[in-house]
Amino acid sequence: MQVVEKRRLRAKQPSLRSLALLFFVFIAGFLGAWGAIESGFVKGDTQDITQNRQTVVAQEGEVIADVANKVSPSVVSITTTQNGTRDFFGRAMEAQGAGTGIIVSSDGYVLTNKHVVPDGTNQVEIVTSDGTTYDNVKVIGSDPSNDIAFLKIEGGKNLVAAKLGDSEKVRVGQKVVAIGNALGQFQNTVTQGIISGKGRPLEASGSAGEESESLTNLFQTDAAINPGNSGGPLVSLNGDIIGVNTAVAEQAQGIGFAIPINDAKGLLKGVLEQGRVVKPFLGVQFMMLNKSVANELNAGRDSGALIYAGVDDPVVAGSPADKAGLKRGDVIVKVDGQDVNEGSSLATRLNQFKPGDEVELTLLRDKKEQKVKVTLSEYK
Repeated sequence: MQVVEKRRLRAKQPSLRSLALLFFVFIAGFLGAWGAIESGFVKGDTQDITQNRQTVVAQEGEVIADVANKVSPSVVSITTTQNGTRDFFGRAMEAQGAGTGIIVSSDGYVLTNKHVVPDGTNQVEIVTSDGTTYDNVKVIGSDPSNDIAFLKIEGGKNLVAAKLGDSEKVRVGQKVVAIGNALGQFQNTVTQGIISGKGRPLEASGSAGEESESLTNLFQTDAAINPGNSGGPLVSLNGDIIGVNTAVAEQAQGIGFAIPINDAKGLLKGVLEQGRVVKPFLGVQFMMLNKSVANELNAGRDSGALIYAGVDDPVVAGSPADKAGLKRGDVIVKVDGQDVNEGSSLATRLNQFKPGDEVELTLLRDKKEQKVKVTLSEYK
């Protein structure tokens, strides 16, 4: 019995050779099955990725179309006639120009660039997106230190005012849409791109011998901006106006610039309330700090506006700054809690307010921080 039991036990145990063969068969089957599954997964994943991308592209296209449809009624084409030079016989010649504007009130106020309606403009015509033409247009005024101007369609009513966004919240890489009267003849042309940079300085000049203008705190974008687009809106994908298109770099491809809309809000308030351009005035001459300037002047901080401009008295006597006790050597680091730096200069921060507004300035004096209240007056 013991022998039989032993044989039976041996019969139940497979040989090592059998085990090895069985193992290899199992592994081969497993790998084959896994390969088929993996192939299915890869194929399925590729299809899913492609479909997802197509869906995203289609959705993005719909968003841009929706933005254009929403904003276009607030975008107008502007044509101007200016007193030009004289011909060989001394006869006056007229020059014509074209640009874009943004309706900012239902009764006909329009925001545009100052260079769209330069000095000497004697006639302005506005065409809305539905083809309505207005030739009774008044130039309200412009900002002497920025490329901003305001027009008024006399007798305007029931116009579609644009929704203004908050340009402080704009981020580099954010997608945007530009709308404008491209080349002065293609009304409400829509282009798209991204915010390529913020806080850009620019020395801008026109093509007709106009004086150059120093602009700061501009958005840089690769959304196509062409002649005629000036004064048109730069729009977020929410349909909010975040900038006013103002210039393009001629020696580059895909480099355009826009004025952040917040820089025009203070002026807009004055125009809507008083019917004229009123600019806030603090009354200091200042220098924007960076690391190299701060080290050279021992300013104690590498950002902010240093009240110092190489003159005997950088604080205007009797000005709001003088009344608030500001003095040479003070560094203004915040205006109403918003940082003052190379990207957002003191002038940029102040342009968000109107004369009569009280603002809180955060100062660095003798390397100690303090706060003062200032009531802005009107720039004369």
